[in-house]
Amino acid sequence: MEENMSTSCIEHKTFARVGFLGNPSDVYYGSTISFSISNFWASVRLEPSNNLVILPHPKHDLVSFDSLQHLVSQLQSVGYYGGVRLLMAICNVFYNYCSNNNIELKEGNFILSYDTNIPRQAGLSGSSAIVCAALNCLLDFYKVRHLVKVEIRPSLILSAENELGIVAGLQDRVAQVYGGLVHMDFSKENMDRLGHGIYTPMDINLLPPLYLIYAENPSDSGKVHSTVRKRWLDGDEFIISSMEKVASIAHVGREALIEKNYAELFKLMNRNFDLRRKMFGDDVLGALNIKMVEVARSVGAAAKFTGSGGAVVAFCPEGPEQVKLLQEACHESGFIVQPLLVLPSVLKEEDLISISSDS
Repeated sequence: MEENMSTSCIEHKTFARVGFLGNPSDVYYGSTISFSISNFWASVRLEPSNNLVILPHPKHDLVSFDSLQHLVSQLQSVGYYGGVRLLMAICNVFYNYCSNNNIELKEGNFILSYDTNIPRQAGLSGSSAIVCAALNCLLDFYKVRHLVKVEIRPSLILSAENELGIVAGLQDRVAQVYGGLVHMDFSKENMDRLGHGIYTPMDINLLPPLYLIYAENPSDSGKVHSTVRKRWLDGDEFIISSMEKVASIAHVGREALIEKNYAELFKLMNRNFDLRRKMFGDDVLGALNIKMVEVARSVGAAAKFTGSGGAVVAFCPEGPEQVKLLQEACHESGFIVQPLLVLPSVLKEEDLISISSDS
């Protein structure tokens, strides 16, 4: 997160995240471990103005085309929607939250704009990164950061996305609000009692070297939860028990990280994906996504999705020689591979004070 307070403008940066263990159980009262990475990010800029303006991005919100073919090509590349709708949604959710909680907002308008380099549909939380960065701008512009609890902010981000029909859980938003490495417990008891999960930051140095694999043209990650969610709500015993096993991976993984038991971590990463594959099925996960995992495993690496598909996190326990084999295998298959650059926490001092006073 970056902020420029030397001028009247405010700018925040929110980074991509990797769902490391336990996903997607966050949607099912489970538990996950996630972390933010500096490989990719989204930034939002707020500039005080006489009128409130949401600026379209010159690439992601393109509405002027050279031809019909250009329009179709653009839709195939980035889809129908850009980031303007995300900025509008979080403005709406933020205003309503403040109104409902008697948080007075000062008078004043602004111009809101954004930029992002997070690969589209790569399961790295590109949409929520834009929303999170915008929320941070609003908190600082209206000077109400201390009045909107840190634990509540992920729910506000998710609410904005839900308004646009984006189906997801809290995991990604927690990882991006807190930054760093975070263990999250979304048990029904906690969610019902507190209105949010229990979020525990961990030392990023507990992680071994990890690698990101992704395709330049990934499949849509927004369809993955559909059938499983319905079966879970309908009481499907296989889905319920499998999702509980996925959630337990995050709890066991937390201890493995603390002990730096990377042999156990290797097994947990692979088990996480295998359970997911059994629940969702190959048709839902997509051949390209499955191939990324299989390419990594072909050289003995552990591999699982970072989110709902589009990218994979890999662990090479045997070191540099195995990493080289992974790079060669990915290159041969047409995938991009790069080291994951894990970020420390992005919370501000007033955020930490708020958390301390609430505990």
